[in-house]
Amino acid sequence: MTPDRRPPLELLEPSVTRGLMARFRLTALLGQFPERQLWAAFMFINGLVTIGLLAGLAMLTRTPFVFPSLGPTAFLFFFSPTLPSASPRHTIYGHIIGIACGYGALCLVGLQHAPPAMVMGVDPARIAAAALSLAATGALMILFKAAHPPAGATTLIVSLGIITKPMHLAIMLLAVALLTVQAILINRLAGIDYPLWAKRTPPARP
Repeated sequence: MTPDRRPPLELLEPSVTRGLMARFRLTALLGQFPERQLWAAFMFINGLVTIGLLAGLAMLTRTPFVFPSLGPTAFLFFFSPTLPSASPRHTIYGHIIGIACGYGALCLVGLQHAPPAMVMGVDPARIAAAALSLAATGALMILFKAAHPPAGATTLIVSLGIITKPMHLAIMLLAVALLTVQAILINRLAGIDYPLWAKRTPPARP
């Protein structure tokens, strides 16, 4: 087996930031400030705008356009966009699987209309729903080759009763789609070879 010689994640070059600096002719900043500080500033601004817009939609519509697992999804999009788990395919499929498994687990144990665990506490039925939803999400993401770690948080948001209304579950998927569109625009603007759907796999050598 060939050892994995890729550098640790924290050593990957901040190619998105460099690309944007070049696009907007701000490369002079790279000589004035440490690159890690510029990278951190990019993450700060992008995270502020991304979640701020979705939170604004949530406030205006009184629906869950923002929820906890969007945070790690956004981080993947803009910190390591070339990883397969950050592709639109893995993101959309992963969150669909997480939501479906979370709601399916609730229905299986009869908690789809129950108050959230923070209100009613944790009982054997809630334990079963949470454990089953996470187990099924992990297994299905592997089977469908759509691993997206933040989806593990999405399924617990549902199975713990935090978001359970079918209309709100659809809003969650819409929020993921909007965030994915932003990732496509920002990463492609930066000159990153970011896929519109799935990361291209190089052909196998004969």
